[in-house]
Amino acid sequence: MATKAPVERKKTTTPQKNGTAPGMTRDVVFDVFRRWGYLQAQLDPLGQHLPPEPFPVDVPEDELSSEIAQEARSYYCGTIAAEFMHIPSPERRQWLQDRIERPAPKYDQKRILSQLIRADIFEQVIQARYLGTKRFSLEGLCSFIPFLDQLFATSAAQGVETCVFGMAHRGRLNVMTNTVGRAAVELFTKFEDVDPRSTLGGGDVKYHLGATGGYTSPEGKKIALHLASNPSHLEVVNPVVIGRVRAKQMRIGADGWKKVLPMVIHGDAAFAGQGVTAETLNLATINGYNVGGTIQVLTNNLLGFTAMPQESNSSRYATDLAKRLPIPIFHVNAEDVDAVVRVAEIAADYRATFGSDVVVDLIGYRKHGHSEVDDPTVTQPRRYALIKDRPAIYQAYAQKIGIDPSAEAKAVQEELLNAQKQATQATEIPHMADAPAYWDNYKGGYLPVNDDTVTGLPAERIAELVNKLTTYPADFNIHPKVKALLAQRKEMGEGKRPFDYGMAELVAYASLLESGTPVRLSGQDSQRGTFNQRHSFYTDTETEFRWSPLQHLSDKQGNFEAYNSMLSEAAVLGFEYGFSRDFPEALVLWEAQFGDFSNGAQMVIDQFISAAETKWHLLSGVVLLLPHGYEGQGPEHSSARMERYLQLCAQDNMIVAQPSNAAQYFHLLRRQALSPYRKPLVVFTPKSMLRHPDAISPIADFSHEHFQTVLPEGEVKNARRLLICSGKVGHNLRVERAKRKDTETGIIFIEQLFPWPEAALQAAIAQHPNVEELVWVQEEPANMGPLTYINPKLRYAAGDIPVRTVNRAAAASPATGSAKAHEIEEKLLMEIAFGRI
Repeated sequence: MATKAPVERKKTTTPQKNGTAPGMTRDVVFDVFRRWGYLQAQLDPLGQHLPPEPFPVDVPEDELSSEIAQEARSYYCGTIAAEFMHIPSPERRQWLQDRIERPAPKYDQKRILSQLIRADIFEQVIQARYLGTKRFSLEGLCSFIPFLDQLFATSAAQGVETCVFGMAHRGRLNVMTNTVGRAAVELFTKFEDVDPRSTLGGGDVKYHLGATGGYTSPEGKKIALHLASNPSHLEVVNPVVIGRVRAKQMRIGADGWKKVLPMVIHGDAAFAGQGVTAETLNLATINGYNVGGTIQVLTNNLLGFTAMPQESNSSRYATDLAKRLPIPIFHVNAEDVDAVVRVAEIAADYRATFGSDVVVDLIGYRKHGHSEVDDPTVTQPRRYALIKDRPAIYQAYAQKIGIDPSAEAKAVQEELLNAQKQATQATEIPHMADAPAYWDNYKGGYLPVNDDTVTGLPAERIAELVNKLTTYPADFNIHPKVKALLAQRKEMGEGKRPFDYGMAELVAYASLLESGTPVRLSGQDSQRGTFNQRHSFYTDTETEFRWSPLQHLSDKQGNFEAYNSMLSEAAVLGFEYGFSRDFPEALVLWEAQFGDFSNGAQMVIDQFISAAETKWHLLSGVVLLLPHGYEGQGPEHSSARMERYLQLCAQDNMIVAQPSNAAQYFHLLRRQALSPYRKPLVVFTPKSMLRHPDAISPIADFSHEHFQTVLPEGEVKNARRLLICSGKVGHNLRVERAKRKDTETGIIFIEQLFPWPEAALQAAIAQHPNVEELVWVQEEPANMGPLTYINPKLRYAAGDIPVRTVNRAAAASPATGSAKAHEIEEKLLMEIAFGRI
């Protein structure tokens, strides 16, 4: 990336005073202000918060009031404050100094004024026509609109072609109209709430919706804009945006980061308070997640709903969280509009030059309450006394530049009022976002009862893939244990040894990659696998160089990525969800180290994965791999909380499965990638069963045509009792049945829990015409696992056949922490299942 050469500054000294020794050099004085000037900047337009603080240095007062100090103060203590001296790179610090310590550029002030007028009048028209309706007004921060204009103009000149950005509620509708370019009538139609029957049980409030549009710079350069849909969990969209951008950049190639710009717009209290903010910031330079820098903007009201700044964060600025990273942080007074525009230009140029995040803290106020139905004078009477009679920013700016704005303001008002009248006649909900062309081959909606996606491959093809997966370069120093493992895996391809889960998974990936399907896997320790089962990469024992056979299958293969993620669930899963949104042809997987570690990503699961299709008509094929199984390893290492996912299931919004053997896992992964339907897939994967003899599969099973949603009883004919189960407990039941030499009890595995495989289950039951009892068996407690979801469905499928259930007693915790207690419980479970108790 091109950078400017450092500028040498001539060292000078301040004049002698009263016969004292010469003062500090110019660079020393400037260094004080570069480091600490932000503590005395004039940032709160109302003058209520952020009072000046003394510099934490021992400098004589006269040195801070000298002519040199006054010059430095004009750069660093005005309406722009810059924090950048924590950046370890001298080159980057010098670049920033050069941009800050120069006269302010001249901008097109008439253009800026027009944008301010449109921003403010838009809010005023809504206030007049939809009084008392929530809109989360931008008033008090309307300079954000010219900020975006300059940011995009500068970025377009730097070669940016697309921007994906996330944004909280405040000002979102304003940005949709005045930046993204959606017609005002579309927004007003949302306020009219037309055609409610079309969104019964679905849809979302207007200030959550996404939009697509475009920006054209004054020079005619264009940027496609994608405003991401966002729930009320304000910061959870951050990693989703970054993941989407990463996918778009990968489609372009090496220069993708230059052409696709990510931006996230935060509220001040949310930025400081939400943990996912810190998690997402930490992705900035991590391999596999970096996107060449994100523009981070705080639309800062110095209020969080009713909370004062000192109640929202423990430091001076809400942005102090970002100082953990070597990135610049700008604070700017929102009422100095030219300063706001200048910071936008610097931020865009810095990102383009260094491929780095930039934080911009746009500090203003909130004209109304948190929402327009809220009375803020109840909690902030002094602040709102100051706001009450304050002129709109466009009026103050017009006075500053000497232009009468009344004619233009009146014209904009009439235009918007006409649009509002037009909206009152609307009968259909406007569609404000268009999917890219790469979504043309995929669909959502209800899934077919019988998925006819062919997933099987002949043994010869499996053998070819295994051979490639067990080969490595001749000069590669393979670990002895891995070498022995590869020898065993080679025997699997030769039909001499059954496949375990780890190898079945890799063969599924390899088969997809060779057909051109990209595969991306991430999670904590996912390259090797938490349980030492995957080995998608091999590590050279002398150099620690990592090499993957999945990246060396053929010249025309799809791209394979596997990353050991940082110790985060929310940000990483959000990222992978976002990636899947803009790479639908890829198999995108996120793996929890243990199943219930996904608890940390529950916001992503609830707000995006399970609900995005019905709320926003957005599809995703992201896969969650959640290790699950009771083995005496304690509560956090047992349950993936099946019950939570099943409770979220409706309208075929996602697929929930627990394959019971290696071949079934192979077919399930291939079906997910090859099917034209894009639904999130939640897979409960095994731990102890990864290599267990009961869960391995012969090579012949890989040639079956389809994934089987139900595995019928295959050993006992015309069973009198049928135990119906899912996952590891079924294998335990088979072992127990063999011990008892029981020839009257059949075992049926439910491989797909949602959508519920009713017809397949009824067919499996019908194979036993004399069955007298159906028993649902699960290892989870009664208030967990599939029980409450399964019970009514099983009774319906059973017809007149009696149904009972076997499970652990209801509990507050998922599992015991005692291995011996677990054994006692497991033995009791088997006794009850086979009718001895």
